[in-house]
Amino acid sequence: MTSLAYAADAAASPGGALAGFIPMILIFVVFYFLLIRPQQKKAKEQRDFLGNLQKGDEVISGGGLYGKITGLTDTVATLEIADNIRVKVARQNILSAANDPKGQACSTGK
Repeated sequence: MTSLAYAADAAASPGGALAGFIPMILIFVVFYFLLIRPQQKKAKEQRDFLGNLQKGDEVISGGGLYGKITGLTDTVATLEIADNIRVKVARQNILSAANDPKGQACSTGK
């Protein structure tokens, strides 16, 4: 019975409640700076990359096709992968520029 009274007394104190939330707040801050923020930055870089695509750019698709862009719409890019061989791919599946020295314009975890 007395242990229950001590637990109720500790929970009722104003410092105890705040002290209980501080570790949760710190964990959220760490997750934000180590996981959420970098992921948002990479997604923004990929959106900017896809938005700046132009005809004539050499790119790599998500399926590993290297090609030159010959046509663009809002959702589809036409790639010429060999002489007179063209394929259409979803614009969001273009991962990087083929002539990027790092191999990827944006690392998407693939």
